[in-house]
Amino acid sequence: MKKQIQLLERGIHTWSADSVRLILTPSATAKNLYFYTQETGYFKTSYPYFSERQNLDSFLIVYTVSGKGYLEYEGQTYTLTKGQCFYINCQEHHLYRTDKKEDWEFLWIHFNGGNALGYYKEYVRNGFHIADCQDDDYIENTIREVLSRHQKKDSTTEPVVSHLIDGLLTKLLVQNSAGSSDDFILPDFIREIAREIDKDFRNQLSLSYFEENYHRSRFHIAKEFKKYMGITVNEYLINARISYAKELLKYTDMPVGEIAFASGMNNVTHFINLFKSREEITPLAYRKAWRG
Repeated sequence: MKKQIQLLERGIHTWSADSVRLILTPSATAKNLYFYTQETGYFKTSYPYFSERQNLDSFLIVYTVSGKGYLEYEGQTYTLTKGQCFYINCQEHHLYRTDKKEDWEFLWIHFNGGNALGYYKEYVRNGFHIADCQDDDYIENTIREVLSRHQKKDSTTEPVVSHLIDGLLTKLLVQNSAGSSDDFILPDFIREIAREIDKDFRNQLSLSYFEENYHRSRFHIAKEFKKYMGITVNEYLINARISYAKELLKYTDMPVGEIAFASGMNNVTHFINLFKSREEITPLAYRKAWRG
């Protein structure tokens, strides 16, 4: 017999009279196709407000408009101030609460659907942290727009809200990867390595090669390249080779073996396996599909 999961949801709801809470039931279409809202709202809370949950099939984004709050998540406690935002998986135990001396005003959205879990896994790939959005009104304005759309519901609400949630998640992922704009100035040596791969991917490039030619340790190169480009040096090289192979498959009649060598891969079987792992079909099947 399948073990029943025990849901946890408790709290003290000390919020202002002008606070808004919408509990929503998405359509079957929304559940099948879109990101969809489960609950959304605006709260101005005062002590002893708190909300504690676990094992909810939901994801939560909370944006602090003013005041101070706290989030307890994954064994850590985080302070939340104006312009800060958190994005969590509600399957995990979490508790958020108001400061004893200062009210906490925030916007929030519970959502699911689409590839919500995949987005979250990507967001926390390098560890969970609080997002700082003080110099950018995008997240605040987008959650307000989600709330407004649901308050004035019509036939376009669900697809439009799905688009807004997608934008929220994309914004958080990009900010998470880039950090602040000052931190995300692509270092010259990373730019040069990427350009060299784009130009000379047919050659046998490796971390040892870049270590020797860029006078930096391979460990530093590997770490910084992944940080700024989002993938490893080797994966970037493979992508460049596969992209060129796809061009040859589409526009030439070269045999697969010749294409493998022309793309910088000396083992045809390895090339076919790499191609299939990324495109989900073999090179020949790709060529046939492209030519109809």
